[in-house]
Amino acid sequence: MTTPPASTTADLPHYWQGAFIGDEEAGRRLAHLADTALAALATPLDTAAVLSACDALATALRDPAHPTRLRLAARLPAGEDEGVLAELGPALTRAELTRKLRRELGGTAPQRLSRPDAKETVYEAWAPVGLVAHIAPGNAATVAPLSVVEGLLAGNVNVLKTSSGDPLFAQHILAELAALDPTGAISERVIVLRFSSSRQEWLRMMCAPADAVAVWGGEAAVAGVAEHVPPGCRLVEWGHKISFAYLARAAWHDEQVLAALAADVCAYEQQACSSPQVVYLDTEDEEELFAFAERFAGVLAAAPAPTAAEAPDIAEDAEVTTTELIARLEEHLGLTRVHAAADGSWRVIADTRPALTASPLHRSIWVKPLPRKRALAVLRPMRRYLQTAGVAGGRTDVAELSHLVLAAGATRVTPLGAMPSGYSGEPHDGVYALQRYSRRVAVQADERFATVACLDDLVRPVSPPAQRGPLRDKAAVQELNDQVSRADAELYFRSGGSTGTPALSLFTYEDYDAQMHAAARGLLAAGYDPRRDRTANLFYCGGMYGGFISFFSILERLGGVQIPLAAGPDHLATARALVECEVDTLFGMPSYLWQLLHDQSDLLRSYGGIRRIFYGGEHFTAEQRRVLVEDFGIETVRSLTYGSTDLGPLGYQCTESAGGVHHLHADLHTLEILDVDEDRPVPHGDTGRLVFATRARRGQDLGRYVIGDLGRAVPGPCPCGNRAPRFELLGRLGEVMRVATHFLNYRRFVTLAEELLDHRGGTQIVLAHDGLRERLTVRLERAGGEPRAIRAREVFLAGYPELRTAVAEGLLELAVTEVDRAGLERAPGTGKLRSVVDTRQQPTTAPD
Repeated sequence: MTTPPASTTADLPHYWQGAFIGDEEAGRRLAHLADTALAALATPLDTAAVLSACDALATALRDPAHPTRLRLAARLPAGEDEGVLAELGPALTRAELTRKLRRELGGTAPQRLSRPDAKETVYEAWAPVGLVAHIAPGNAATVAPLSVVEGLLAGNVNVLKTSSGDPLFAQHILAELAALDPTGAISERVIVLRFSSSRQEWLRMMCAPADAVAVWGGEAAVAGVAEHVPPGCRLVEWGHKISFAYLARAAWHDEQVLAALAADVCAYEQQACSSPQVVYLDTEDEEELFAFAERFAGVLAAAPAPTAAEAPDIAEDAEVTTTELIARLEEHLGLTRVHAAADGSWRVIADTRPALTASPLHRSIWVKPLPRKRALAVLRPMRRYLQTAGVAGGRTDVAELSHLVLAAGATRVTPLGAMPSGYSGEPHDGVYALQRYSRRVAVQADERFATVACLDDLVRPVSPPAQRGPLRDKAAVQELNDQVSRADAELYFRSGGSTGTPALSLFTYEDYDAQMHAAARGLLAAGYDPRRDRTANLFYCGGMYGGFISFFSILERLGGVQIPLAAGPDHLATARALVECEVDTLFGMPSYLWQLLHDQSDLLRSYGGIRRIFYGGEHFTAEQRRVLVEDFGIETVRSLTYGSTDLGPLGYQCTESAGGVHHLHADLHTLEILDVDEDRPVPHGDTGRLVFATRARRGQDLGRYVIGDLGRAVPGPCPCGNRAPRFELLGRLGEVMRVATHFLNYRRFVTLAEELLDHRGGTQIVLAHDGLRERLTVRLERAGGEPRAIRAREVFLAGYPELRTAVAEGLLELAVTEVDRAGLERAPGTGKLRSVVDTRQQPTTAPD
């Protein structure tokens, strides 16, 4: 439950950066608006904070009993609250605003300076214009808050003017929004003033320091504001527009078309800019015109009558009556023919003159002839005022007429029956609002920045939001799949199954695209060069496994040269392809790449062209890295990415990272490191469970995900200059085995084999129970030469005291065997080596 803003006890008319104030104080502060904006703009606004607050407000608005909704409903006129809040609730959801950001500004972090072309050290971003002044209309309660939200999404400071008769709804809903932002950044960027447009001095002070002024209204309203807009300030006009219907001959007698047209005329009593005011027929024949008008009048007469609240006021009624009377007089000249309801609730006026004529609204519709050969000439003079064209006809008619009306100046074409409605992310009046409130900026850099994917990473880390909610393991995350809507389940992956049963992961294409772009940025940081590297994608493919597909997508986004071979059993064919395609960079899993290089060592060594290896899914040991460098001449051996099938890319290495050290993909995730036994944070630098939470994902929220890996935070700044947090991977929870009352770590066995046995191949542990005691078998990949099993057993016992104690007490039997590569169990989907194979009936691992 949210708490109301602290200053809402009095009905003061103005909201200024978190407080409600009166006229005198508002006037004093308004004189220093430029300084206020300057102070607020000193710190960039995190778009994630805006999305989070808006989503929380949307949740409250959709709950009829929520205190926030009840407070806001009390600020609206009786009878209007349900409609206004029902419109705002869906519009403020994270999903809706995320879609808007991606469509209009290309992503959910548009202000971050990133490389649009990975082959160039050029950085571009959408920067806020600065201070946006919003002049809201007095007859649309949703416009004011939504306009300010658009300004916030673009990162601006926003000052909003509402009309003097406003019921303070905009002030209070924006105060509620600011109260839902724990960072306080939103309140610093929101000012709402209520005053009459006749108060010219306030209007001048509001517009004078603005970088953009958005004004809603007709020509007179725009002109009244424009005289206060300083030179160089962007004037964003959201003025009144005229819309029309255009019917090809094939649609004239279609009853469904006429019913849809009548629905568009009746919706909102034509008050929307997208409501039809004129119906054009593709004809020059007056008799066809009059006949259609009569048929349509019958359809309009059958429509539900308007409610009392929708009836025109005195001025509107006078305009409707005057228009109808003049048209009736012109009937005597043969120019018009009028059909009207006896009670005056609707009227259809057939007019033989094609010129676009504004309707007095309230179900008043003109019907005019306009052959398509004359459409451009007749409509284009009114291009500044055109908005929606509802087109009906055959498919060819719709295609041809759409081109015509768009060329004439219309900005929208819809089917009849859909003119007042829109679709998610639709541009308004031919432009994207967020682009109007933003500037496209660029920074050109030199070769020193070749591994810097985002310039912001050198300046400030992404601020992680506080994490709340329960911890979830893999089983709990799998249960969430049942809650994913069909619309959000667009891409299916299965995990490799190296640590258990393969699990299903679902993604929207938007989420997948955002993750692949993030992984691509991480690969640049690791030193990948898309201008020069010729890369073989050697990850496993098929069976819904995402490895090969994901890295194909990453290389595609980088524009790098890719040879998509995939991992396969024919190592000779793969090696020949590497040579023929002049590959110098390998992407793949360590176990597969190790096998390939050793099986085809003669061919690949003689080729000598493999310079770089980027790996994922597993790890190379230090000894294996040494062999790759010294024996095969590999210059770079670096992690391609650290991630999971469920969450996507989690971390990336830079050119200064070694071993398991990674930078966090902080624009995608937050990271907590919790104690192994208790759900509490460990001291900075201590080892604990890695818990990730995704910051921006449309399809599903996985919450605080205990991924199953151990790690620690790496203190201090990274030598590469990147400010993103660093962490070091220290194995998996499943690699810590509860055996014979002791906790044994798989990594300890690997280290002993590597350092004391010069072991370079795979190591696998098999746990079993023979009914009397437990058995631990270490499988070592055979490397040729003298057998090492006996010596290896001695090394493990001597170097691992806990293991030695368990064996000495008779609780555990230790065996060491040497096997060929085929003797090591691997996950069938990915080829990953299974580090621990537990065949006991009830396997026990360290606490999760």
